[in-house]
Amino acid sequence: MKKFLLMLLVAMIGGLSALFIQRYFFPTPEQQIYRMQGSGDKMSVPSAFTHYLSNVPTHLPDFTVVAEMTVNTVVHIRAEFERPSSIYDEFFGGDMFREFFGPRQRRTPDRRVQGSGSGVILSNDGYVITNNHVVQDAMLVEVTLNDNQVFEATIVGTDPTTDLALLKIEGEDLPFAVFGDSDKVKVGEWALAVGNPFNLTSTVTAGIVSAKGRQINILGGGTAIESFIQTDAAVNRGNSGGALVNTNGELIGINAAIASTTGSFAGYSFAIPSNIAKKVTMDLMEHGEVQRGFLNINIDDVTPARVREQNLKVNRGVYVGAVNEGGAGESAGLKPGDVIVAIDNRQINTTADLLETIGRKRPGDEVTVTFNRDGRKMEGKTVLKNIHGDTSIVQRGEKDVVELLGATLEDATEQELNRLRIESGVRVASLSSGKLSSAGIREGFIITHVDRQSVPNARELVSMLAGKSGGILLEGVYPNGTRAYYGVGL
Repeated sequence: MKKFLLMLLVAMIGGLSALFIQRYFFPTPEQQIYRMQGSGDKMSVPSAFTHYLSNVPTHLPDFTVVAEMTVNTVVHIRAEFERPSSIYDEFFGGDMFREFFGPRQRRTPDRRVQGSGSGVILSNDGYVITNNHVVQDAMLVEVTLNDNQVFEATIVGTDPTTDLALLKIEGEDLPFAVFGDSDKVKVGEWALAVGNPFNLTSTVTAGIVSAKGRQINILGGGTAIESFIQTDAAVNRGNSGGALVNTNGELIGINAAIASTTGSFAGYSFAIPSNIAKKVTMDLMEHGEVQRGFLNINIDDVTPARVREQNLKVNRGVYVGAVNEGGAGESAGLKPGDVIVAIDNRQINTTADLLETIGRKRPGDEVTVTFNRDGRKMEGKTVLKNIHGDTSIVQRGEKDVVELLGATLEDATEQELNRLRIESGVRVASLSSGKLSSAGIREGFIITHVDRQSVPNARELVSMLAGKSGGILLEGVYPNGTRAYYGVGL
């Protein structure tokens, strides 16, 4: 019995000794993870992080299957131009952001200028999406598949406000990409860029999603929609219009721009989200023109300076600077000084968020606008309107005229007509950069005549201007009764 007790005591002492040595001299992997404080003291990782640490993958990713799925859906585009397009010079005018559209210096025997880019096949019968700046003003567009088949393409439609264009080639049983949901893309996830940089076919690069909702001010402001997906996947000249795909091979973006001081990849690239691309594609297929809904308000980001100056009660959202009379924003109950914080329960943090969310809608769609006014959360429903201030389908070419003018046009009210003693007219409700502001026209001006012909309403005005080129004469009156005449070049 004594021997048994002695052996039991020795075993217990040995076990306790082993436990002591294991705990203090051989810590577990969780105990070996530290974050360093400024003083050099070590602190263990907060328990809130343990879930993420336990889910960090320990193996390297394999993109071979995704690459095989994608390369045959991406095409090479060669475009010929009568001369260098103005958009080529203006699209990326700054030193920081440059387009990566292929060089146009080489000339064909008939003195046309050539350029190249990429595109993505969207259907087995030959619809191809690319960037607007790849094909705008092109005299000829040629598409080369990954198997070296060559097709001449027709431009179905373009949308400068998103820098997207839709082409059509006469092919059958073509491989095509499948749209993914760009809303579900998360910062930090893998993404692959597929395109034709420097005229090299079927190049695949990988990176991670660095940020979402980037606004880099390359599309000219106004009604332009900028809410780019930022990645660090290497893209260069010629990648423009190519695919950004996730690890399931789904199309989550159309590559459009890079951040560089040299014109070559320097760590950042930007893609148009697939949800915007999908909506634009469907509109161009159905109508040949993108159907855009508008809130008819002037907006700006909520910044720390604005929060202090305006004594705002929220730190994020979109500040409403002005609300156009009779517009969708007024119907929602918005007033100057309000801060929009959500659309259809989707959180809105920046103007890029708002433009992207509304940009997916069509005229006639009802939306719920959530906004903050003096610390009170309010909500209003409204029906979005088109560029003419109604909910009808915008015909091909009409949007181009409105964008060229750089103005929001509205029919003059009966009260305005009676007060100013005019029969009809169209009021310039707001102005951005465009032909009207360049001519010196100010907001509030009511256009009554174009080249001596009376203007009955906003839609008729656009139709009248769509058939004109060169110089035109606009006649009208300001709210104070002052008549004015302006020469405008179209």
